[in-house]
Amino acid sequence: MPSQLAVQMYTVRDHTHTASELAATFQKISAIGYPAVQLSAVAAMNGATPEVSANQARKMLDDHGLRCIATHRSWDDLLNRTDAEIEYHKTVNCDFAAIGSIPKSYAEQGAEGYRRFIDDAQPVIAALKAAGIRFGYHNHAFEFMRSGDGRRTMYDLIVDSGNPDLLLELDVYWADHAGVSPLRIFERGSGRVPVIHIKDREIGPDGQPVTAPIGEGNFDWDRIVAACRAAGVEWYAIEQDVCRRDPFDCLRSSFEFLTSMGL
Repeated sequence: MPSQLAVQMYTVRDHTHTASELAATFQKISAIGYPAVQLSAVAAMNGATPEVSANQARKMLDDHGLRCIATHRSWDDLLNRTDAEIEYHKTVNCDFAAIGSIPKSYAEQGAEGYRRFIDDAQPVIAALKAAGIRFGYHNHAFEFMRSGDGRRTMYDLIVDSGNPDLLLELDVYWADHAGVSPLRIFERGSGRVPVIHIKDREIGPDGQPVTAPIGEGNFDWDRIVAACRAAGVEWYAIEQDVCRRDPFDCLRSSFEFLTSMGL
């Protein structure tokens, strides 16, 4: 079975400031054995006049045998420049666009803001779908605040939106950090979680939790991977927010652990 592992480029964000850095980073990722990446926080591709265009990024990916399986894109661009976003994703050959979190203008309005975001997202989701591109929402921990409707959270509003095409790019670490079982989310969102973000959590010498390579922390990966398989997860994107050693070494450790589990 082909590998289902990808690198969320945020992990190596400090190594993507120039075209040469980005090409070298793709080379290192490919050499570890990863077949794919999520394009996010790539400095050389950001800004009004990026050094690396979508076409150039596609060539770099192709040159190193990598594919782009997901992105994090600006909600403003997705909402107001949908056709350009479709063209971008076609160029980098990616069929999954996600946003990193709900924009502040929605979040600061609480549950009503989340409902407005869900409504505003409907035409964007439909336009992307017509172009063969799926849309997902990536969570942190704050989405698990109570919504004021009993025990329901803001994230429940997204899960229960009524639109099966509003997909969930579940970040397992942040859901667990919020005290929510990611296993339960996989059950509820089965078939709607094509890409997930994973990292491990270990306890440092000071007794505080820190992010860690997969397999070097305390998450129960046997149960998590089983739940992922049951839910139909297609890609496991490793995103280590903070690396206490060389991030490429961390990515190698995660890759070796997860491939030993058949991923």
